[in-house]
Amino acid sequence: MKSADYDLVIIGGGPAGLTAGLYAARARLNVILIEKLVLGGQILVTDWIENYPGFPNGLSGVDLVQKMTEQVKRFNLNIETNEVLSLDLSEQIKKIQLNDRTITAYTIIIATGASPKKLGVSGEDAFYGRGVSFCATCDGPFFKDRIVAAVGGGDTAVQESLFLTRFAKKVYLIHRRDQLRADKILQERAFNNNKIDFIWNSVVTGIKGSNEVEKLSIKNLKSGKISDIDIDGCFIWVGITPNTKFLGDAVKLDEFGFIVANSNMQTSVEGVFTAGDVRDTPLRQLTTAEGDASIAAYSAEHYINNIK
Repeated sequence: MKSADYDLVIIGGGPAGLTAGLYAARARLNVILIEKLVLGGQILVTDWIENYPGFPNGLSGVDLVQKMTEQVKRFNLNIETNEVLSLDLSEQIKKIQLNDRTITAYTIIIATGASPKKLGVSGEDAFYGRGVSFCATCDGPFFKDRIVAAVGGGDTAVQESLFLTRFAKKVYLIHRRDQLRADKILQERAFNNNKIDFIWNSVVTGIKGSNEVEKLSIKNLKSGKISDIDIDGCFIWVGITPNTKFLGDAVKLDEFGFIVANSNMQTSVEGVFTAGDVRDTPLRQLTTAEGDASIAAYSAEHYINNIK
């Protein structure tokens, strides 16, 4: 059989990709990890992590990524900054099209994660970077003593709203339901924070301003009433969209675009595995991403041994 450039190509350098890289490097596979931006993924914009085992006092997303990066480099994981444009999975040796060249591998682990979902309302794109943000850690300090809105009701929305209270004088937390979905401990902290005002049963219908965000239009889902509130910034946390656009129809996706895989992290194509937030899974957390990645790397190693 013709030989491939690599035993394994890992696409994505978030916690899932780094964990898969750690396992593959320790297994002495000929492996390369491709990341188009910076290592860490979404965890880089997480202010503080309290539910990661082994760190009783918590740690920042940046610190955790730094520790994970140091660990994989200790085992000489080959990491390259590049973008995967497409995959050709029609043969046993897979082809990975990068920006500047094509590489081949016996196996692939797709760990490209997910990106924040947009509201899809007027003004959202026009004011991105001028008051509209998806990252409190990045942009919160710009809103010192100002009024901001946060949209969402899950863990991220509540945790990041709490972070925003370090800077803003008021945070409107807007949620389409009448109760939050976040962990109870986060809810308790939010309810006890006098800087957070809750706007229940409501959705944002538009973002307005001249050069920067000045107002939000909000619709109450029970009464149907639409009203405006004055704000200086709007932070959006209403879910995620999988980073699978580059895949086309190369592997099977679910109705939302997440990759379908079995318990061995095997996708619809033999030798192609997945891990982390990009996968169709009931829970997307650091620990589940790393668990997925450990299984994916183990499965990839066994697949390589069998075909060789």
